[in-house]
Amino acid sequence: MLKVTKRRCIVLLGVIAAVVVAGAAIAYWTAGGSGDGTAATANPTDQLVVQQTGTLTAMFPGDSPQTLSGNFDNPTGNLVRVNKVTASIASVTPVGAGTCDATDYILSSPAMTVNAEIPDGTGQGNWTGATIQFRDKAGVNQDGCKGATVNLHYVVS
Repeated sequence: MLKVTKRRCIVLLGVIAAVVVAGAAIAYWTAGGSGDGTAATANPTDQLVVQQTGTLTAMFPGDSPQTLSGNFDNPTGNLVRVNKVTASIASVTPVGAGTCDATDYILSSPAMTVNAEIPDGTGQGNWTGATIQFRDKAGVNQDGCKGATVNLHYVVS
């Protein structure tokens, strides 16, 4: 029979401890797992405000085109990349009797290239290039457009 000594006990406990540590290390290195997460990004073009800063004079038959221009109000706190600003005639508000609508005006080059990063703040960057003028419809009474307001709409992309 084997004689159990203090020395043999210590060696045996050491071997057992080594096996346990090795088993734990193997379990750690062979463990797997998976998971999911999300991150949100802002859509700053929804917060960017296009400002028309150029002053236009009242239009009339035979008038020359007037250039639209402006800048941006960027309240996002970040740079916002703007590729272009596109202008359109949203509506026309006549003053008196008669009719006047978007067909009474010519909007040329409505897609204006900006290609710039707009910094945070008011009155940042600039855009220009589109023109607007009164369309002289030959043989048509356009008195309904006297004093009318052309409401323009701008979209950033």
